[in-house]
Amino acid sequence: MMKRILRISGLFSMVLLLFTSCNSRPNNPNTPDVDINISIPVNNPVGEFGELAIVGNYMYLTAREPSRGIIVYRKSIDDFMAYDRMPPNNPDACGEKNRLYVDMPFVYDGCTDYQYNILDGNIFKGGDGYPMIQYHTQFDGTTLRVYN
Repeated sequence: MMKRILRISGLFSMVLLLFTSCNSRPNNPNTPDVDINISIPVNNPVGEFGELAIVGNYMYLTAREPSRGIIVYRKSIDDFMAYDRMPPNNPDACGEKNRLYVDMPFVYDGCTDYQYNILDGNIFKGGDGYPMIQYHTQFDGTTLRVYN
């Protein structure tokens, strides 16, 4: 009976480890130490944030330093992605003001060969390294909140 409990416990631990490791992103030491808490209305196509009213569009937002700004991408009607524009790998390759830029469907670091997928922030081209620095998003149907 005890062996069976230990086997079940070991199996549960392995499943839990596998589940949690698949949903985590590596801790990037280049992540800017800044509080991000931005709320924007996104469903008005003629408003200041009108680009985000359409699925598949993106916008650059400003943020306090040391962030280099934020890329917000509308992935679906209810799903948004938000990434810091600071290159996650060698952020100062071309100086402190180097920023990521979007050329759909990818995000590029103009100073290195790194290229990222805008859908999930993972490296598409450039070798090993960190994915894009991602922020949390929360959408209530009208207002998008980007925060860390």
